[in-house]
Amino acid sequence: MAHWLDDDRYRTLAAALDDLIPGDGVSPGAGGAGGADYVDGLLGAFDVDPPRIWAGGPFSGRHGGNASYGNFLELGPWEAMAWRQRIAEWQEIYAAGLDSLGPDFADLDPVERAERLTGTGPDFRDLLFEHACEALYGDPVYGGNRECVAWQAIDFRGDSQPAGYTDAEVAFPHGTDRP
Repeated sequence: MAHWLDDDRYRTLAAALDDLIPGDGVSPGAGGAGGADYVDGLLGAFDVDPPRIWAGGPFSGRHGGNASYGNFLELGPWEAMAWRQRIAEWQEIYAAGLDSLGPDFADLDPVERAERLTGTGPDFRDLLFEHACEALYGDPVYGGNRECVAWQAIDFRGDSQPAGYTDAEVAFPHGTDRP
C-alpha cells in the first residue's frame, strides 16, 4: 500500500472520516473500516507500478477462483495523464484540509472536531465524504471496507464470481417478497 500521508495526517484523516460516517456500535465508521488506507492508497496510487487505480480480475477469491483483483491493471497514456492530474488536485485539497484540522484533531472532543471540520470549506468536506463512501462500500482490495464490514452491514456479499447469483436471487432481491 502506498504511504502518501504522514502519521499525523493519517490519524487526522481517520478521525475525520469517522466523524463524517460514524460507526453504529456494531460496525466501525469510515475511518475504522480502513478509509484512511483507501485515501492514502488513492493519493499515492502512482507511487507503485502499476498504479493502484483499476483492480484486476476477474475473481476476488472470496467465492472461488484465483484471487486476481489485487493485480492492478496498467493504464494507457491518456488514462495515466488524466489520473495523475486528478490525484494531484486531490493531494492539494487533502494537504490543505488536513493541515487546517491540525495534528491534534483526533484528540479533540466531538464538538470541537465538528467545528473544525465545518471550517475547512466545502471542497475538502465534499471530497472527504465522497471518498468515505467509496472506502466503506468499495471493494476491500482498494484499502477500505476492511474485512467487508460495510458489505456485511448492508447484507451484500460482494462479487459473486465465479459462483454467480441464483435465478431466485436475481428475480427476488434481498428484502422483497418471494413466492
